[in-house]
Amino acid sequence: MALTTDTGHLPAETTPESLRAEADRAYSLDRAHVFHSWSAQAQINPMAITAAEGCYVWDGDGNRLLDFSSQLVNTNIGHQHPRVVEAIQQQAAKLCTIAPQHANSARSEAARLIADRTPGELNKIFFTNGGADANEHAVRMARLHTGRYKVLSRYRSYHGGTDTAVNLTGDPRRWPNDYANSGVVHFFGPFLYRSHFHATTEVEETERALAHLDEVIRLEGPSTIAAIVLESIPGTAGIMIPPPGYLAGVRELCDRYGIVFIADEVMAGFGRSGKWFAIDHVDVVPDLLTFAKGVNSGYVPLGGVAISPAIAATFADRSYPGGLTYSGHPLATAAAVAAINAMTEECVVENAARVGEQILGPGLRELADRHPSIGDVRGTGVFWAIELVADRATREPLAPYGGSSPAMNAVLADCKARGLLPFANFNRIHVVPPCTVTDEQAREGLAILDAALDLADQSLR
Repeated sequence: MALTTDTGHLPAETTPESLRAEADRAYSLDRAHVFHSWSAQAQINPMAITAAEGCYVWDGDGNRLLDFSSQLVNTNIGHQHPRVVEAIQQQAAKLCTIAPQHANSARSEAARLIADRTPGELNKIFFTNGGADANEHAVRMARLHTGRYKVLSRYRSYHGGTDTAVNLTGDPRRWPNDYANSGVVHFFGPFLYRSHFHATTEVEETERALAHLDEVIRLEGPSTIAAIVLESIPGTAGIMIPPPGYLAGVRELCDRYGIVFIADEVMAGFGRSGKWFAIDHVDVVPDLLTFAKGVNSGYVPLGGVAISPAIAATFADRSYPGGLTYSGHPLATAAAVAAINAMTEECVVENAARVGEQILGPGLRELADRHPSIGDVRGTGVFWAIELVADRATREPLAPYGGSSPAMNAVLADCKARGLLPFANFNRIHVVPPCTVTDEQAREGLAILDAALDLADQSLR
């Protein structure tokens, strides 16, 4: 079945005038009453979004923007997919909500479809409301299963904004929330472009990163460590593809020391990398796998933990001390059923892999050949990052770690002015369109990036 048609046109019942009036009211009320996440409230100027379809969104002035952010890298199936919207409508007419202790068809079918796609025998699904609480519960399960408390996670990572998840996080968002009492120990993961291990090849980076992790485990005390939590491909932190052998090596270390391996697939999962799960690229099976975002493209909040038989057995006759009122919410799981079925029948995951291999990867490497401000290009599927630098030789970032710069701001503003909604973090622009993106749309986005990057190049002179 072909991908659902993406016309890129406003819905028939809307007009630029109606959208502008709606946007003006939304902005006014937002500034009066809405408290935004990760923001200094007086310093932000949020863009009003009034409509969306497929790979496009419209702002309050009626301008169409190609969504190369997938919002927060979650609209894998695109905006307003008719099959998912219809499933939510039908479920709302049938059963809007029910307490999680009761079985219901939407949740049961969603669990089956997810379990069919997870690696190995991760066949039990615990539903949460999003990715952060999925990681919270995965850590809780690991601690109860092992009887240990410490958890290891890498620097340059993001695992969510709730208490345990933000302490697992290895970027500056953790700092104001970190009181050194969360039981989390951070280590350096592989990142050849900015190698902490002075490696010059992927083989060296893998060997040295694994040796470092092994040493951290031994110095912290293997008997004290419940879990290692890793994004299969770190997302917000930079889309750093693990070098060959690294995740398999982590799996071996976990087996050697009796540590639970938690794969965070919240951003990388459900087609984003060109596979159902990013860990499928390396044929490694974790003990727990967390997911959210792409499971239903965020149409209704949903996340979860896929659980191995050994950990599930821990709670066969012992109550699991955790739950959520909205766990497996019928509207959310009905959206997941529709999204997974549509992605399967419309070959959306295969489309993501093909576009990445044939359009985005080659196109971004061509941009790097033309723009001296690009220091590195990396990614897979529809999950790419370009690292912008002030100096290729020294690899000095175009914006500081944890911040932005006038040059980065100019590039991002030019992207928007030309009709592209980008995703940026520090000195990087992430190229993360929906998995449904067409060849033409991918090329359109690359052309806009090409023009905007001239401003980054000019800042080098």
